[in-house]
Amino acid sequence: MTTTSIKVLGCSGGVGGIARTTSFLIDQDVLLDAGTGVMNLALHQLAAIDHVLITHAHLDHIVSLPLLLDSVAAMRKKPLQVYAQADTIEVLRTHIFNWQIWPDFSQIPDAKNPYLQFNTIAVNEPVVIGGREIKPVAVEHTVPAVGYIIKGEQGSFAFSGDMTENDHFWQVLNQYSDLKYLVVETTFPDEQIELTKLSKHLCPAMLTSELAKLQLNPDIFITHLMPGGEKTIMDQIKGHMPDKGLHQLQADHIFKI
Repeated sequence: MTTTSIKVLGCSGGVGGIARTTSFLIDQDVLLDAGTGVMNLALHQLAAIDHVLITHAHLDHIVSLPLLLDSVAAMRKKPLQVYAQADTIEVLRTHIFNWQIWPDFSQIPDAKNPYLQFNTIAVNEPVVIGGREIKPVAVEHTVPAVGYIIKGEQGSFAFSGDMTENDHFWQVLNQYSDLKYLVVETTFPDEQIELTKLSKHLCPAMLTSELAKLQLNPDIFITHLMPGGEKTIMDQIKGHMPDKGLHQLQADHIFKI
């Protein structure tokens, strides 16, 4: 196993200015989510991506997928492999790659030689891509959703995706004694706790309760903050947990595992 690099392409809860929505580039060939951060990549970098792991079907996490295919599919020699839960794949087929919103690249140029192939994942069953073990972990959100844990030679990296209060994610994480990094969402400030609960995200007070379930001590990075609210959210997080060295995730940050 060689060292795995995970570069943050986008980590905002919205857009505006330099804000880009969720996407990570794993080494040079794997995307974890396909938000607007993907649009920062050059054409040759887009063409080098062979695999895309999707946490859930919300637009800010999949918006660049159809655009990526349209830009580089004809440059590629093999289909782009997309991995997601069955419910998520059904949404992509029905509402995106449906010949109305976007062409069905799983049928182009033809069904036997498509530019796009879907792969159904199951929670807690690792996917191995180029020697990298990546486990989808069920989380609670408004639609079926997963986080992912990526094992590396220097430790493991966990990403919550979008989620609200739940126990399962933390129970699985606690099994990874080598957990080096945790990227976890906090979308709204405490003043919007009702909206937070309705949309099944986290606010600083809820994050504090959730992190109490974690029995390990990884470096923790906060993601998916709504544009304009970043300072308020991070100040509230630090107010709730002054003894924890929590960091706001930034685009272009690179994790090594």
